Amino acid sequence: MAPSRSLRIPVAVLLLLLWGAPWTHGRRSDVRIITDENWRELQEGEWMIEFYAPWCPACQNLQPEWESFAEWGEDLEVNVAKVDVTEQPGLSGRFIITALPTIYHCKNGEFRRYQGSRTKKDFINFISEKEWKSIEPVSSWLGPGSVLMSSMSALFQLSMWIRTCHNYFIEDLGLPVWGSYTVFALATLLSGLLLGLCMIFVADCLCPSKRRRPQPYPSNKKIETLRGQETRLRLHN
Repeated sequence: MAPSRSLRIPVAVLLLLLWGAPWTHGRRSDVRIITDENWRELQEGEWMIEFYAPWCPACQNLQPEWESFAEWGEDLEVNVAKVDVTEQPGLSGRFIITALPTIYHCKNGEFRRYQGSRTKKDFINFISEKEWKSIEPVSSWLGPGSVLMSSMSALFQLSMWIRTCHNYFIEDLGLPVWGSYTVFALATLLSGLLLGLCMIFVADCLCPSKRRRPQPYPSNKKIETLRGQETRLRLHN
């Protein structure tokens, strides 16, 4: 009987570990994921957004603090989110991300860049004490919703698409590097020609050139009159 009783304790501990594993390791994160499709949600309410990359060591060190800060989001009435710039290059261009990690605060469409310490306590104080009021917001023409930043977003997306195509040509199709560059050069020339033709067509439609009307040919009577005048002048001379 003694061996059977001694086995009950390890079995009970194992059951507790298995039962508690989904609650400890499978807990849903409070950090929201922002993409190109839903980024306009940032313009409503109060947000703290982290821009990171999975390969960035500083970003990896920040994640535990960011997750802990997100647990206070409901109490502070702030939404905590993050953006993976490797998967969302358009947002990287839209927010002018030049260093990682980068943190933005957003309140009712006004964006401010967070420059403080990166600890849970500092994040909480930044929101609860409204320290963001001392930071100058990003100007409207450099805001993520402006025409300029929308163009930057499209440019970043285009560059990522070109890089993806380049890797596809080299790795999947087996083209040499110069072959991939040749394809892009021909595509650039062709797109330039098509764009030029479209611009000429639009300019011709908007500002059509005035056609010169042919001058009417003088009638026979006018010719005879002119000849008579010339004859008179000669006789007079």
